[in-house]
Amino acid sequence: MFINTVLLDKASKVIPNPNILVNLVSKRVKQLRDGSTPLVQSLERLTLEDTALREIIEGKITYNL
Repeated sequence: MFINTVLLDKASKVIPNPNILVNLVSKRVKQLRDGSTPLVQSLERLTLEDTALREIIEGKITYNL
């Protein structure tokens, strides 16, 4: 599994807690694997992990504690 480090750095600025970020990306990747529609559009082909990171960066998914 390769994750785009640029996207990871940007998402880390949105969600600075690495534990929360990892859990959020993991849950979203599972949802995408199960057939959920991505909330972002891209001209490039993204992995599910990169798609989840882009959704976080663009504010399409959030979390509550």
